[in-house]
Amino acid sequence: MTAHTAPAAATAPAPGTDDVLHYSAFTTDPSGGNPAGVVLDATALDDAQMVGIAARLGYSETAFITARDEAARRYGLRYFSPRAEVAFCGHATIATAVALAERTGPGELVFDTPVGEIRVATTLADGADGDGSAPQATLTSAPAHSRPADEALTEQVLKALRWTRDDLDPALPPHIAFGGNDHFVLAAATRERLADLDYDFDALEELMARHEWTTVHLVWRESADRFDFHARDPFPPGGVVEDPATGAAAAAFGGYLRALGLVTEPTRVRIRQGEDMGRPSELLVDLTPDDDRSRVTGRAVRIPEA
Repeated sequence: MTAHTAPAAATAPAPGTDDVLHYSAFTTDPSGGNPAGVVLDATALDDAQMVGIAARLGYSETAFITARDEAARRYGLRYFSPRAEVAFCGHATIATAVALAERTGPGELVFDTPVGEIRVATTLADGADGDGSAPQATLTSAPAHSRPADEALTEQVLKALRWTRDDLDPALPPHIAFGGNDHFVLAAATRERLADLDYDFDALEELMARHEWTTVHLVWRESADRFDFHARDPFPPGGVVEDPATGAAAAAFGGYLRALGLVTEPTRVRIRQGEDMGRPSELLVDLTPDDDRSRVTGRAVRIPEA
């Protein structure tokens, strides 16, 4: 992923507060999950205005619909952090899909994004668990893949995190995983190690910028015979210490698990994220051995505006 810094100049008025929707993704509770801004009509906005709106909101990402074909339910979609454009963002995609489904009805949507076509299936009630507590969306990622990280690079990441080799789970080796953009994957040996996150922000930011990683995806596996994980995602390139729910990293993590040979049958991966920062989130990732795409499911709810 390449972050594109927007130019400083603006040429037209930016949307007012009423034009920006606020959603929290991967949760049924507006106080949990990962907040995202959604601008349903950004056709008249330039890059500087979009990054300005994202900066004003202060969320890790804001999504902007820049083109639309309502009959085909197809939309151009771009993402901006408070600092720059991001090639792909999972939680903002889920939020945008739910916002559209609430207005145009459930069904499949197609987003044309900087990483290519992303299809999203939406339901408004009686979702996967039957409780109908919040709308649900399932995105199908770009083809996901993963490769081992070299030793020297891993040492640099560990140093920035203030971790050591002893903090790692030897069954889940360091990788660089892709599911629309790159994420450095590290598995902690214990839940306590994952919970104690105190990293060198500037050092990690420089390292991630140099290698064009979106997040460092830190995980801990509850049990070797289950696909239940806890995750934390430092996100200094976006100007925030940590992301409470990262759909793009979850998609990439699906590629990681397949690359390790752990997906031998249709598998559902459950990821708990955001708990240590007070914004609990749940991401579901469905994988099959013969398909390199990840299907990431989450709910999203409107955040009440003050």
